[in-house]
Amino acid sequence: MNKKVTSGLIVIISIFFILNIASVCYAQDAGKKLGRGLVNILTGWLELPKNIYETSAKSNPLAGITIGLAKGLGMTVVRTGAGIYETATFPLALPQDYKPILEPEYVLNKEK
Repeated sequence: MNKKVTSGLIVIISIFFILNIASVCYAQDAGKKLGRGLVNILTGWLELPKNIYETSAKSNPLAGITIGLAKGLGMTVVRTGAGIYETATFPLALPQDYKPILEPEYVLNKEK
């Protein structure tokens, strides 16, 4: 085999192993951020019925249909946008330590 090909192959294999080791270090946190982002993209629309129901239960059905609908539409956009952001930036530890940018993390989680 040619000496240049052999040394090039060694460099490529070395880079592969280095990148593979680095991804294992952050796999659990980055994976959770990716999963959270995908879940929020797919379920962001659930903010609409959730907010209508919660506002109706706290106040009255008329408030649920008006205020809950408006809040639900806004939160649908916010939750889906947050999901897109987290999916696009999942390899990066932004915000610090892969913390969620919305609370609760998911649509159907109870607030703390």
